[in-house]
Amino acid sequence: MFISAFIAFFPVSTWADTQTALWRTASAQPQQTVSHQDWQYLLDNYLVVDKSGINLFRYGAVTQTDQETLHRYIAKLESVAPALLSKDQQMAYWINLYNAATVALIVEAYPVSSIKRVGSWFNLGPWDQEVVSISGHKLSLNDIEHQILRPIWQDPRIHYAVNCASIGCPNLAKQAYHEGNLEAQLEQQALEYVNHPRGVRVENDQLYLSSIYHWYQEDFGSFNELKLHLQQYAKPELKQALGLVSSDYQHNYDWSLNQAP
Repeated sequence: MFISAFIAFFPVSTWADTQTALWRTASAQPQQTVSHQDWQYLLDNYLVVDKSGINLFRYGAVTQTDQETLHRYIAKLESVAPALLSKDQQMAYWINLYNAATVALIVEAYPVSSIKRVGSWFNLGPWDQEVVSISGHKLSLNDIEHQILRPIWQDPRIHYAVNCASIGCPNLAKQAYHEGNLEAQLEQQALEYVNHPRGVRVENDQLYLSSIYHWYQEDFGSFNELKLHLQQYAKPELKQALGLVSSDYQHNYDWSLNQAP
C-alpha cells in the first residue's frame, strides 16, 4: 500500500482521527433534505433478487441515459453539506453514496469479473481511488467506510449495508436508505446475511464465516461477543448450532462480481 510522505511523518491514527473529526458535526434539527429518488429508480430497474438469496445487479444493461441518472444522483449528493443533516440522515446519506459510487465504478469498467480488477493493477481494487468531493474534500470508498461510517457510528451493522459489488458481500439493499427506514433496513440486512451460508454456516460443529467477521474483528468484539451478535439474528436452527461451536472458525469470501444477466 502506498503511503504519502505526509502520512509517513504524521502518526496514522492521528491523521485518521483528524479526517473523522471533519464529519462528526450533525444537526439536531435537519436543515437540508436529501432525495434518494434517482437511486431508488436505479435499484428498481437494475437490481435482481435472485433465488439464491443474493441480490444481483444488471451492470451490463444500464443504459446511457441511466448512467447519466446515476452520475446526476452522485453529483446531487456531492452538493449536500452533511453537517446540515441529522445523524440518521447522515448515515443513510453515506451508505447510499458508497453504494452508488461503487455501482458507478463497475458500470464504467464493465465488463469485469470482479471489483478487484477495477482501478490500477497494483491496488487490487478501486477503494483508495478518490471518487467524490464532499464539502471541498475528495474522498475514496475507503474514506467513507473507514474514516466516516465505522468510527462515527461504531455500529457493526454498517458492514451489512455497504456493498462491494461481490457475491460474498451482504446484499445491495432493494430500498434506498433514508432516515425513516434506516433502523429497519440495518436489521433486515443483518438478518439476511447471518442466515445465508455465505455469511454464516455450521457443518459438523465447524463454524464457517464470511471473512468480513475476520477482517473487522474489532467491530464485532471478542469471539463470544461475535457469537452473541450472530445468535441475535440467527434463525432457531442456526442459533442452536452456534451455541455448540468453538472459536476455531474458518473464513472465506467470494470476490466474483454480483452481476445479473
